[in-house]
Amino acid sequence: MTIGKIHSFQSLGTLDGPGVRFVVFMQGCNLRCHCCHNPDTWSFESEKIYTPEEIVSKVLRFKEYFGDEGGITISGGEPLLQPRFVYEVFKLCHENGINTCLDTSGSVYNDDIELMLSETDRVLLDIKYTNDALYKKYVGCSYGLVLRFLGVLEERSIKTTLRQVVIPSVNTSTENFCQIKQLAASHSCIDKIELLPFRKICTTKYDMMNIGFPFKDIPEPTPDEIEKYYEFLK
Repeated sequence: MTIGKIHSFQSLGTLDGPGVRFVVFMQGCNLRCHCCHNPDTWSFESEKIYTPEEIVSKVLRFKEYFGDEGGITISGGEPLLQPRFVYEVFKLCHENGINTCLDTSGSVYNDDIELMLSETDRVLLDIKYTNDALYKKYVGCSYGLVLRFLGVLEERSIKTTLRQVVIPSVNTSTENFCQIKQLAASHSCIDKIELLPFRKICTTKYDMMNIGFPFKDIPEPTPDEIEKYYEFLK
């Protein structure tokens, strides 16, 4: 029996894909992003174990709120680390007429993930930086892995929302946003770009876990700054 390690749920999310969505946050992550908002999802240890059927039974309670665009989003942690479970959840969702969305860093790829993508309607792909040096310094993986994953999404024509957390002085160069524009122009699967403002409300989680928040001294971007970057991308 396939089981999944789950961190938490959000019943009626509006920020994790199109429409109203039931969001499943998986437990466990292979990366250590300096801007991470959820360090409590890093560990693979979890007392919350669910079967795919149990997840879908929760989702079905909210189906009437999804409308034409909503559905389920599986996020993390990193859902690519439990691909067989995600595949079975998504397959059951499709059998019940529910749209599926995956929120991921795109840093892993294998046969089980390929199978999972066969039941994935949309991917929210978090492009944290647009060069390899920053990825290795602030994330812990290669940028090339993410580009490879994006290439797979392009080959499979999976609708993709390109997302980036805007971190002042770290990834706010003109070069970065030019690279984002280039990625969107060269991949027809990308039909939307979202800029997410860096936030430090997670500092309390780091304090409770007795670990340092690497970006604690970096300021949060203002709404005007975010709007300026959107204008540049246009």
